[in-house]
Amino acid sequence: MDLGLKDRVVLIAGSSRGIGKATARAFLADSCRTVITGRNAESLLETTHEFEGEFGADRVMACAGDLSQTPVIRAVLEQIRDRWGKLDCVVANIGSGRGTTGWKLTEADWLKAFEVNLWGSSRLVTEVLPDMAQAQHGSVVLVVSIVGLESTPAPMPYSAAKAALVNFGKNLARSVGPSNVRVNCVAPGNVLFPGGSWEKHLAERGEEVRRFINTEVPLQRFGRPEEIADVIVFLSSDRASFITGACVVADGGQTRSI
Repeated sequence: MDLGLKDRVVLIAGSSRGIGKATARAFLADSCRTVITGRNAESLLETTHEFEGEFGADRVMACAGDLSQTPVIRAVLEQIRDRWGKLDCVVANIGSGRGTTGWKLTEADWLKAFEVNLWGSSRLVTEVLPDMAQAQHGSVVLVVSIVGLESTPAPMPYSAAKAALVNFGKNLARSVGPSNVRVNCVAPGNVLFPGGSWEKHLAERGEEVRRFINTEVPLQRFGRPEEIADVIVFLSSDRASFITGACVVADGGQTRSI
């Protein structure tokens, strides 16, 4: 299926591993010019070489740094303008589920979770929207989580921050729709990949984790990064041109409230 993405310029925050890396590969496979980013310079360099060998150096651009921070975002956007002159799609794959569980929480617990899981994505989007609005064209996809949609055992600050990000995306879609800019969310469930949190949990308490997956997920398995990436790429494409303000859940049927 032709998604109409050929030569589009795409920026994926957090794309040296996991869902972000799979998303970058999927965009490259659809002939996009793709900007990958990451805080770990070594991991980013390894991914860059891998993608350049697979898709060609002319379609890959790597920018090291924390894309939740405004000075870094602005520097990256300037590099994109200098090389490719425009930006068509942005994927805000920013966040971490680490944190204190239970209700005995400090203000610092809440501030850290919102900084990582809400404010970083909102800064990135705020910086890219002016050019998209001026061009009357663009797509933003926020990577959220099913923890922001219903009650789960995840840390409450993390869950609340992701819920706020879903609401931010919904309201932002209404605000920028008249400029022909679309904003959507993708809410993954439990995704297993090397170096991810579920790999660690399996190593530490494998029987408990497998029992949880078999009981709570109707498909009785983990998701793959590529399965989330396919949803993100579709929402960024012309095939989804009438979809905005949506939150697409990809969790093997785990959520029950929506």
